[in-house]
Amino acid sequence: MVKTELTGLVSPDTPPNVQVIRHAQVCKKLQVSSAKLFDMIARSQFPKPFRLIPGGRAVGWLEQDVDRWIIDRKQSLVGEGA
Repeated sequence: MVKTELTGLVSPDTPPNVQVIRHAQVCKKLQVSSAKLFDMIARSQFPKPFRLIPGGRAVGWLEQDVDRWIIDRKQSLVGEGA
């Protein structure tokens, strides 16, 4: 559930169970190495993470964005005949 003090900051179409996942979790979910994930990001083959705290070093992805990328990737492979 979204806390009331955040209500103005969250879009109405944002699901209430938004999860941020970190680099290691993304690697595990995609079953790729850390180096491969960095390479995919550098080649614009995977979305860039966002900073969790302005000016900080910690970054992450919304889990729903990673899941959407996986589904889109699967659909593009089906279209290629894979």
